[in-house]
Amino acid sequence: MNEIKLTKAVPQKSKYTNTRKMYALVIVGLVLLLFLAAFSVTQGVSDTPIVTILDALLSFDPENKQHLIIIDLRLPRVIASTLVGAALAVAGAVMQGITRNPMADSGLMGLNAGAGLALSICFAFLPKLTYIEIVLFCFAGAALSAAFVGGIGSSRRGGNAPMRLVLAGAAVSALLTALSQGIALCFDVSQNIMFWVVGGVSASTWNQIAVMTPCIVVALIGAVLISPKITLMSLGEEVAKGLGLKTILVNIICSIIIVILAGVSVSVVGAVSFIGLIIPHIARFIVGVDYCALIPSSAVMGSLLMVAADLGARKINPPSEMPIGALISLIGVPFFLYLARKQRRAE
Repeated sequence: MNEIKLTKAVPQKSKYTNTRKMYALVIVGLVLLLFLAAFSVTQGVSDTPIVTILDALLSFDPENKQHLIIIDLRLPRVIASTLVGAALAVAGAVMQGITRNPMADSGLMGLNAGAGLALSICFAFLPKLTYIEIVLFCFAGAALSAAFVGGIGSSRRGGNAPMRLVLAGAAVSALLTALSQGIALCFDVSQNIMFWVVGGVSASTWNQIAVMTPCIVVALIGAVLISPKITLMSLGEEVAKGLGLKTILVNIICSIIIVILAGVSVSVVGAVSFIGLIIPHIARFIVGVDYCALIPSSAVMGSLLMVAADLGARKINPPSEMPIGALISLIGVPFFLYLARKQRRAE
């Protein structure tokens, strides 16, 4: 009896410890995010004192040029960075959980390329669409791309093996990106498409934020609510079924969440990859494999990385801006190669 009690106590203690780590990580992360966001608003072609920012927030003057720069340019890009970073990180975490693929990411699995192709079609053939309609097209493009990659990955015996899904995602991404660029060249919309290819938040507007905020917030809440079931899914589909989980329903709900998060993000910042790959692994190392702790931690850390990347993109070579997608890829590519090598050894 003593041995049984001791065995039961260990997971409870571990779960309690991970919960404490999650709360600590989220609180510290939010404080850092607040300071980093405030500092980011002060930075630009010409640095702005914090006093001017407070003045613009408390008593906005439309005739004041600095106030206009702060309210119309810098604040939207910081808010967009925060939302998109959280969205991409959580999308990656959910994908890794339901596919049990440690290298899953919305960019690597073709979702970004699918949404990008939808954007190309909108720019070339439907230039008068509203932003909400463009977002819906991005949802459709991301969903079709995900279905395409999943179909290719599971076409052979053995199911969705991690490396097979990654290779399928790379092939589909290359195909859809080539189609996007072909449409851009043929219909003379290459300048618009190029912004989405390199990725960035410099063109974010309040109208975009008004549309993306409810979509991302609802999807993030959905991811948190379903996180206990994602934890079971990450143990294996057979185990989850044995515990009474409706795996098909969970997969459908998680896929909708992923498509919403990836589609909205790409419609705002373009093709930014690797956030959903890097952040969940770092969060998993800190708070453990329980998705109840992993998803909130990933959201905060993803926001931090995206805001920091946006700030770095402005400060590396001022007054020019480095594409955020390229900057994050400098970190993401070595991390991906490390995971691929680790996965290869495991197999």
